[in-house]
Amino acid sequence: MKKVMLYIILVFAMFSCREEIMIDLEKGEPLIGVEGSFTDEYKRHEVILSYTADFYNADEIRMITGATVFVTDGVDTIPYLEQEDQPGHYLTDSVAGHKNTMYQLLVEIPDAVEGPKHLYAESYMADNVEEIDSLVLKHYSMMPNLPMFDTIYMLYPYFQSLPDPTIVYMIKVTEDTIPMNDTLLQANSIPMAGYAGYYVNGPEMLENNMEIPVAMVTESQLYDGKLFRLDLMSIPYDYTMFVFNVKMAMGSNPMMGPPTNVMTNIQPSGEAVGYFYAASVVSKELIYHPSE
Repeated sequence: MKKVMLYIILVFAMFSCREEIMIDLEKGEPLIGVEGSFTDEYKRHEVILSYTADFYNADEIRMITGATVFVTDGVDTIPYLEQEDQPGHYLTDSVAGHKNTMYQLLVEIPDAVEGPKHLYAESYMADNVEEIDSLVLKHYSMMPNLPMFDTIYMLYPYFQSLPDPTIVYMIKVTEDTIPMNDTLLQANSIPMAGYAGYYVNGPEMLENNMEIPVAMVTESQLYDGKLFRLDLMSIPYDYTMFVFNVKMAMGSNPMMGPPTNVMTNIQPSGEAVGYFYAASVVSKELIYHPSE
């Protein structure tokens, strides 16, 4: 009985004594954060500029205003203009890039003390598939058909991949108007290592047990007329590694994710964090009908 009472007292002490502990993290000068892209979609492309914040003031992000931002392929120069209602957000007019082209981002940031800072980044817009032949929503048979489980469906794309093994296909899926994987932590890619040139989800891949779904939905979420959209992006391999670095750096432990631990293609080295990438995009839509 005495042992039981001692155990209860110890447990109570463990959960009743709470003390807030502040981890003393080393602070450095803020770095410039660059988040931007340029694609072959006819639309307004965006670059976001801000300064990094320390761990305990992550909500106090200071945007960078008054910068000069443009992208060039060596022939045409396209400006990104700051938005009056969104400081630090710079958008082009509606324009489309071209596949198999190197793009360079150039940024000039005013600094009244040290003079303007100049940043640049390069990214190659790789080739992409001509089209996605179809999107198919199929019952996922690996899930047991038991009353406590909602029936699971998977979304599968079908297309002829390119033979170039350096091309990585990143996927973005939209369910009606809501992105299913809109952030870097949700970003997914189609692994083509050893399968470049295969017909994705075709007979050759199935023989190797390599059927590739790109999204999951439950039966209770489906209704007649529901719209799925797949954006298939051919992205640089280095950008894939950047996304991987971001995912690996995130966590509740503040020691896991200092910005300097994540790779960047923004130059000069040590001046900025983030990434600028160019990508070709091919899209396909599926409208769900129960009868089909």
